[in-house]
Amino acid sequence: MNENEIARIVVDAALQVHRGTGPGLLESVYEIILADELERRGLAVKRQVSIPIHFNGRVFDEGFRADLLINEKVILELKSIGLIKDVHKKQLLTYLKLSGKKLGLLINFGETLIKNGITRVVNGL
Repeated sequence: MNENEIARIVVDAALQVHRGTGPGLLESVYEIILADELERRGLAVKRQVSIPIHFNGRVFDEGFRADLLINEKVILELKSIGLIKDVHKKQLLTYLKLSGKKLGLLINFGETLIKNGITRVVNGL
């Protein structure tokens, strides 16, 4: 399964989760529910995945944590805020570059309509 196929499943699952819960919950709640929904759809899901930083020949695991990693290919960064800012997109792009992944989805469950809260971020895809 390629990144775009995974992304289609993730978007559909996020729509289902948002329909069932609505906006306004904590990010951690959406993370748990979305991870479960994606696993029920047959995807491999890892939560709070460490993204190490390589600097001067050394590796630092304390750098960043991706909310969800799907099938070892797609990073999901979840938010539950009023408005996504450029810094959130840059954060996800940094995760993609550091991990060597090609596709990330920034999903803001704080939006009234979840389709307005999904942003694709690519790294050489």
